[in-house]
Formats: sequence, structure tokens, C-alpha cells
Amino acid sequence: MPFSLLKYGLSSEYPAEVDLPPPTELKSRYDVVIIGGGGHGLATAYYLAKYHGITNIAVLEKAYLGSGNTARNTAVIRSNYLTPEGVRFYSESVRMFQGLSNEFDYNIMYSERGQLTLAHTDSTVRAFRQRAEVNTHFGGRTEMLDRQQIRELVPALNLDPGHLPVMAGLWHIDGATARHDAVAWGYAKEAAKRGVEIHQLTEVQDLVVEGGKIRAVKTNRGTVQCGCVVQAVAGHSSVLASKAGFTMPIISYPLQAMVTQPFKPFLDPLVSSSALHCYVQQTSRGEVVFGGGSDPYPLYNTRSTLDLKESLIAAALEMFPFLSQARLMRQWAGTTDMTPDYSPIMGESPVENYYLDAGWGTWGFKATPICGKTMAELVASGGKTPDLIAPFALERFARFRQVNEMGATAASH
Repeated sequence: MPFSLLKYGLSSEYPAEVDLPPPTELKSRYDVVIIGGGGHGLATAYYLAKYHGITNIAVLEKAYLGSGNTARNTAVIRSNYLTPEGVRFYSESVRMFQGLSNEFDYNIMYSERGQLTLAHTDSTVRAFRQRAEVNTHFGGRTEMLDRQQIRELVPALNLDPGHLPVMAGLWHIDGATARHDAVAWGYAKEAAKRGVEIHQLTEVQDLVVEGGKIRAVKTNRGTVQCGCVVQAVAGHSSVLASKAGFTMPIISYPLQAMVTQPFKPFLDPLVSSSALHCYVQQTSRGEVVFGGGSDPYPLYNTRSTLDLKESLIAAALEMFPFLSQARLMRQWAGTTDMTPDYSPIMGESPVENYYLDAGWGTWGFKATPICGKTMAELVASGGKTPDLIAPFALERFARFRQVNEMGATAASH
């Protein structure tokens, strides 16, 4: 029996409990104010404190920690993107995820399971071959599989769904999952231990910009002066940017998912279809998660809809027909900030000392560690952009230097 398991078994404390300092009053000034208490905001605070010695930090969250998109995703971690910039960035994030449990001394339930994306047409097979080469060249572990290899990997999968027979698959060995709320709690625990103040139920109502520079943040609990601000509010990035006086090329859409009752384990890899726009995975508790593409209309709302439920279940049953008798337990939604090139916006903004962590679309959770690390480097250096995130600057749209990841998500969030 592992010693750590025995230690928790004999302990009187619940092993998943995270003790954060009790609420305090806001100070009048902070060196860094981070707006957003999700994974990205908490990770940035943690890396600023650990590696750069900056601890006079306030993380402001309008609800509770991790209550936004951090709590509403399906916990997938991967790096099988289309562009060299994307693969390098997400490959480093995957590497960091692998060591987070040890770094936090807190189990984030990281599980490397691999991700299989199905190709149903000749054109998709060609695109997947190119994608596999790009991934391999820039540090990812991705390869092509034929029908027989897919059958051996996922015996329960229907290889001939309707008029879309499976021709091949893109097998991403590094595909994994982790408990998303545990990632947020781990970062919060370690950041608070180093002196970072975390303020829940603290809503940012306005931003004070004078002379082209951020000066203060107005909240429902008072106004705080600041040296700089990091915006990390996935789902509402363009709304907050407008308070700072500038616009971003972002449109926000709802993104829904659902989960069934638990079953005995039958599916280890994460399976998605680029044609059916559906992905299916089984959790460690046996539940089956269905997800797909964003809703086809912009909306700031996290409600569930019947039409999405019907279309998503129909696609999932094409892949795994025997799930037709499964009972759904719950359905939920998040709000995704989509950019024109399906890549994030990271770095400086038109306002001095106001830094952007935005435009994550459907892939923000998997970038949590590397986003926190690079944003911390950006802040600590006073605005010197790390090479890894330089391609994702807001100014790329004015320079026509987009990082086109359209098609890298499909139903593979």
C-alpha cells in the first residue's frame, strides 16, 4: 500500500480539504490586481509569488473560486494543435500538468489516457497526417491509426456510423484529464501560503484609467489602487476590456456538455469525431461525458437547451449505440470567448500596465499552468513578453499575423 494512501487513511482530516485564510478587508493598494479567481488568475498569482517574489497581490473573484469556466469544462488536457505556436505552447502546459500534484502536495487526479480523434473522409485523413507531423516536430506525441488499430484500442466504438464510416484516427498519446476544481484549489492554496490575498464575492464594477495607464479598480467592496492589472475573466473578456476603454475581436458563445449515470469502465481514451462534432469520455467514477461544439449564436448565458441535448445525444449514439438506455444525470454550460483565429489573446493591451489573458474559446483549462507561468513572467518583467506567448499578442490582428487554430478543436475541447 502506498505510504501516502495509508497516511490519509489514518488521518482525521479530509484529504481534499483546502484551508484558505479567512476573508479580510481590501487594502488601499496592491502591486498587482488579478481580476478573475479561476485557474488562470490563481496560477498567475502563484507563479508571481513563487518565482518572482511578488506577494502584494489581490485576486478578485465576483463569485467563488473556480466558479466560471474552470468549473464548467470537461477537464481535457492535450497539445495536438495545428500550428507550431500552438503545439509548443500547449506541449509545455501538458508537461507542467504532469508535475502539479507533487508541486502542490495535493492530488489533482491527473490521468494520462490518450485522445483519439476520428477521421471520416479522405480530406480529414490528409489533414490529420499533416497535424501529426507538426505535433511530432514540435514536441507532441501524436500519430495516425488505421481502422484495425482503432478497433483494438476502443472495442466498444461503432466504426460505421450511418453514412460516415471511420477511415482512420489521430491518436494523441499525451491526451489526459485532471480534476479542474482541484487545479484551482491547488493554486489557491499555494498562492495564499505565500501571502497572496484571495477575495471572493468581490465584483469589479469599473476600472480607473488616467493618462492611458491603469490606476485603480472599483469593486463592490471599495476602490483599490494598483500598480498593474491582469484580466483573466474567461467568458466576459470583452465586457471587462470595454471598462478599460478598448475593444477586442471576441464574440462569446455558450458551450454545453452533459453526463450520464455511472457505468463499469469501458472507455479509457478520450474519443471525438470531427464530423459528428461530438466527444465522449468516461470519468474515473464511471460517468460518461458528452460534449460538442459551441451554440450557434452569441449569448452571455449558462443555461442548458433541449435542442443541443437532442443533437449531441444523437451524435454520441452514432459512436456508442449501446448507450441509448443510459440516463442523463445533469447538463451544464459555460461561456466561451472566441477570437477570429481560434487562438487566445495574451500580453499587453492598449492601456499601460493592463495585461490580457483572454480569448480562450474552448481550450482554456488545458493551458492553465503555462498561462500562469508566462503571464507571471510578463508582469514581473514590466511588460517584456515571453517568446512562448508573443504570437498571441492582441496586435496580431492589426498586423494580419493570425495564429489559425480553426479546426484544431472541432469536438476535441
